[in-house]
Amino acid sequence: MSDSDADVIVVGAGIVGAACADACARAGLRVIVCEAAVIGGGATAAGMGHLTVMDDSEAQFALTHRSLGLWHALAPALPAAAEYTRCGTIWVAADAEEMEAAEAKHRFCAARGVVTEMLDGPALARHEPHLRPGLAGGVRVPGDAICYSPAAAAWLLERSGARVRHTAVRAIGGGRVECADGAVLRAPAIVNACGADAARLTPGLPIRPRKGHLVITDRYPGLVRHELVELGYIKSAHSQDGGDSVAFNVQPRATGQLLFGSSRQFDARDAAVDHAILARMLRRCAAFMPALDDLLAIRTWTGFRAATPDSLPLIGPWPGDASVWLATGHEGLGITTALGTAELIAHHLAGAPTGLPVAPYLPARFEGVSGHAHHH
Repeated sequence: MSDSDADVIVVGAGIVGAACADACARAGLRVIVCEAAVIGGGATAAGMGHLTVMDDSEAQFALTHRSLGLWHALAPALPAAAEYTRCGTIWVAADAEEMEAAEAKHRFCAARGVVTEMLDGPALARHEPHLRPGLAGGVRVPGDAICYSPAAAAWLLERSGARVRHTAVRAIGGGRVECADGAVLRAPAIVNACGADAARLTPGLPIRPRKGHLVITDRYPGLVRHELVELGYIKSAHSQDGGDSVAFNVQPRATGQLLFGSSRQFDARDAAVDHAILARMLRRCAAFMPALDDLLAIRTWTGFRAATPDSLPLIGPWPGDASVWLATGHEGLGITTALGTAELIAHHLAGAPTGLPVAPYLPARFEGVSGHAHHH
């Protein structure tokens, strides 16, 4: 391998790329990471840092559940800046129909060994007194956590000992990474961990950017105790009809600040704050938490999630080029699933053990997509 600069080059140092670098290094591989901007500055900085078990499909559950276990194991080593907090999630049910969804979630989790607790209206109000009165209840998932993901990404990257090149990447393929500064790096394996930008380097990927807005407030310690998400979120989050959607989602930060989401817009390419969708999102949040109207917001920003047609990420070899591996397409679950994704990548590249199934996440599941692949 004397003609290689490394065993693996990871392109993109968000939480997924940083975790992949760390897992590969721990599996004994020599790693280089290329990142054009700040570490963890893209979708990682625009995510809520919610570490949660999701049950939309068996494959999504497997990846989120395994990853959450890895986060819990990692937690004692994380720096204070990562603000890891096991606050739990409450999925809030507004009405009887959503209570049925809460009960289904409760049954699904119980059957797979995840502790959850059903809450009726009064119990919900005891846990979260600032929610509007009259909500039907919900389901509480005490094992869920939150973290400040840019700090977690920086720490994972540092722990990996990978060489970091602060450069944009023009092209990848054929075991080569062409950097914007003119350098050409060589490795037998190149991991495309560029999130919503991944298709620029690997044409033909079935990824669409999905824009989201976040608002952070001044400090109001104790106002919210759990990550709160409306059960209506599931209806809006996974609609593939391309319509804009908003949902109530609030998170208590370790600083005492509150982080509010969420919005989803397909095919909105502009990173600027969309005031109409932001107003819709905040009205939705205030409908669940009337106190929101009295809080001071200090910053609003946006980011782009990498969405795939089946709401599962692309993890594994790209059929169009034997040197290219994908770790992208996580949409809103990249922070939750970063560690499981990294475990799968290290499994593919170094034979590292994994308890996860490989097949559901393989890019080759999109039949015919490799036909668009770009050969160097």
